[in-house]
Amino acid sequence: MNLNKYLVAFLLFLTKHSMAGEVFIDFPSEIRADEKYIIYSHGLIVEGSNNKPVHTRFGVYEFNLIKNALVAGSDFNLIAEHRPKNTEIVIYARKLASWVKALVSAGVEPANITLVGFSRGGELTAYASSELNRLNINTVLLATCWPGSVQSKPEVTFGGNFLSVYETTDEALSCKDIANKSKDLISFKEISISTGKEHGAFFKPLEEWVTPVKQWINSKAVSILINDEDKHR
Repeated sequence: MNLNKYLVAFLLFLTKHSMAGEVFIDFPSEIRADEKYIIYSHGLIVEGSNNKPVHTRFGVYEFNLIKNALVAGSDFNLIAEHRPKNTEIVIYARKLASWVKALVSAGVEPANITLVGFSRGGELTAYASSELNRLNINTVLLATCWPGSVQSKPEVTFGGNFLSVYETTDEALSCKDIANKSKDLISFKEISISTGKEHGAFFKPLEEWVTPVKQWINSKAVSILINDEDKHR
């Protein structure tokens, strides 16, 4: 009897610690309305054909490792397209917005949808989120706000929940200007990290930013209960 009890406990532990969402390199063909989705947009250096480019100052951009880290130990699904070189900002931002609208149309709760973007990917995320400010999704900007960037664009405002994360040794710092002009925000939180790695802090899945981002996303998500009859329709 005790052996069975310990076996069950071990299986529960194993399930919890091996749990991971699915990673999609394009918008998925099948949407599961009771699940959670993150749309991650990488930095400018990754645009093109190399998913592991090297910056002379900041080192290797670990695109694949970042994707895996964002879903490890969670039940989030991640959509992270490798953008082509010289992606046009407005057109791609509208593409991201269309993905969010498609998720909502398929029945995914807006609170279970999070746009995450770093640097140029953060710009794309900001413009996309601004088109969706009445849907109350979640938005995370990583090292995106610097003088003359999206924070100074009067048309960029967010709804829903907004998280900003920046590195104190970087040129991109606080995104409070966006939050201050966003009248439809439910909540705003900003986190500073100090790794000494400047912009390169977000080139790798450092625990300093990955862990608080995942915790914040999870805190905003809602649980969806679907009965067995609905699951088999």
